[in-house]
Amino acid sequence: MTIRDQLVGTWRLVSFVYELANGAEIPAYGERPLGLLVYDANGFMTAQIMNPDRPRFVSGDRRTGTLDELHAAVEGYIAYFGTYEVDEAEGIVTHRELGDLFPNAVGTRQKRFFSLDGDRLALRVPPVVLGGERMTASIVWERVRDRA
Repeated sequence: MTIRDQLVGTWRLVSFVYELANGAEIPAYGERPLGLLVYDANGFMTAQIMNPDRPRFVSGDRRTGTLDELHAAVEGYIAYFGTYEVDEAEGIVTHRELGDLFPNAVGTRQKRFFSLDGDRLALRVPPVVLGGERMTASIVWERVRDRA
């Protein structure tokens, strides 16, 4: 069975941290982020991660949120979909983003270094600059075996 075959399925987020250049770790999307990552056998994928503590809109209407409410909603959520390719020799899975909540990422190819240990998948994002700070994202997923 290839690594690509082993990736196929649904993965539940275990942890997501940003590692700063000085070694400090910052939890991403709150202390207990929620997320799902899905790879299918046809080469498509989708990922969604959110901070479950995002504030609710006072109006209850997504189209009339205040600027602060809209900012918190977007800042506390990652959502994208596309296709994926696996380079087993390099230990890289590349996500080709066909759609993304962040418009600048549409059409990009996002490399993720991976390690797979049974039902645990660790993805490491190459260094990026966010908010003026250079950091690396470390994301751990666990295979979903049931809906509980």
